[in-house]
Amino acid sequence: MTAGRASFHRCSPRLPAHFMGKTTLRHLRDFSRAACSVLIAAVVAVTGSQPASAQNRNVPIVRDAEIEALVSEYARPILKAAGLANSGIQIVLVNDPSFNAFVAGRRIFVNTGALVASETPNEIIGVLAHEAGHIAGGHQQRLRDQIARAQTIAVVAGLLGMGAALGGAVSGNRGAGQAGMGVAMGSSEAARRSILGYQRTEEVTADRAAMRYLESTGQSAKGMLTTFSRFQSALALSGTRVDPYQISHPMPRDRIANLTTLAEKSPHYNKTDPDNLQQRHDMMRAKIAAFTGSQAAAARLNRRLSGGPAAAYGDAINTFLRGNPASALQKTEALLQSMPKNPYFHELKGEVLMRANRPAEAAKSFAAATKLDPNRSGILQILYGQALLATGKPENLKPATTALRQGLERDREFINGYQSLARAYGQAGQIGDAELATAEGHYYSGNYQDAMIFAARAQQRLQRGSPSWIRAQDIISSRQKPKS
Repeated sequence: MTAGRASFHRCSPRLPAHFMGKTTLRHLRDFSRAACSVLIAAVVAVTGSQPASAQNRNVPIVRDAEIEALVSEYARPILKAAGLANSGIQIVLVNDPSFNAFVAGRRIFVNTGALVASETPNEIIGVLAHEAGHIAGGHQQRLRDQIARAQTIAVVAGLLGMGAALGGAVSGNRGAGQAGMGVAMGSSEAARRSILGYQRTEEVTADRAAMRYLESTGQSAKGMLTTFSRFQSALALSGTRVDPYQISHPMPRDRIANLTTLAEKSPHYNKTDPDNLQQRHDMMRAKIAAFTGSQAAAARLNRRLSGGPAAAYGDAINTFLRGNPASALQKTEALLQSMPKNPYFHELKGEVLMRANRPAEAAKSFAAATKLDPNRSGILQILYGQALLATGKPENLKPATTALRQGLERDREFINGYQSLARAYGQAGQIGDAELATAEGHYYSGNYQDAMIFAARAQQRLQRGSPSWIRAQDIISSRQKPKS
């Protein structure tokens, strides 16, 4: 678990006046670049290869109404305990098989691999509590400040070392030159170790904050210990000898030792997750395994889930993905007979019917999912609008447009909805609104140049001063990414 990556755009320290000779300046510029490269490499090693925001297009984001609702439910009491309930914290799912989570800005990123590997809700709740500790403690900004200080120290010390090296070369003193280069390289290593040590301290702080949040919400810290035990086992199986001073997190055995005593003192230590929450957790795991893993991996997980509703859910999704809509529909109907008010079973039925080219029936299933969804997910509303649009019936065009617009108002970053909304507006002859919907899609995808082009085209067809015209102007005037 990491606190995100710090970014460096340029590294060009101002040179002292006495280093302005032609040859010396060239060497110093070369050194400055090298020192900057070493330091940036150190920062990447410290903070992990994680993105700075959800808009980073290198991050494979997963969008799913069911999973987002469940993980947000896990996080809600923790965020309240951390004093972050009204801070606009968002949970973002990353399609990555590794067990990891990290924070960037006001977002907590959780890998799908962590969700599948966690056998209980409590394990993921412990992960979320740890990441909430990073946000509440302001660790991201402090890490950036620490890196900035280390950068300054490394560059200044490196320049002094380079001065000694050049002086030794001019005087013919080989030993002095080598000593100077030693100062230069040593300063970068010292800066790197300083940052690593600082981050290990912050990890311990986040662990202890997580313990407080779990205690105040009446939850066990056993899931956190299970997670750290998993990390320790992974290190042991790798056969790699790890220098504890060369990593950004405390060694798993040390974390377990530090936290076990505190965890076992809690009256909530042996508390288990409610059965209905465990069932939803298992269904989430089966769903992720089906959509992101191999068929064999999904089948193995289903066998471990012992033939319950989660296994049946995973089997129905697997059947759907392997191209057998008739059999998938039959299995989904069986799920609905057991849980007729589960909105996500209705969602799956809608997906199966869309695959079978039965959009009118799919729309009814998505409408039922939307009605039953207690979280009023914009994703389900958009799926309903897309199914209505796919019928091709003129009488469905207006309700499809309304559903798409309402869904996007609830979830502006569900990119797939904008293309459908643009098509709906286009079929209705509202070209200006179609251009604006296309601009919005580009904007939230991070394609800011294209967003401005389509926004300008939209303005040519929209009434000046109208809400849509003003929104187009906002996109044109924007010179930065959406805030995360």
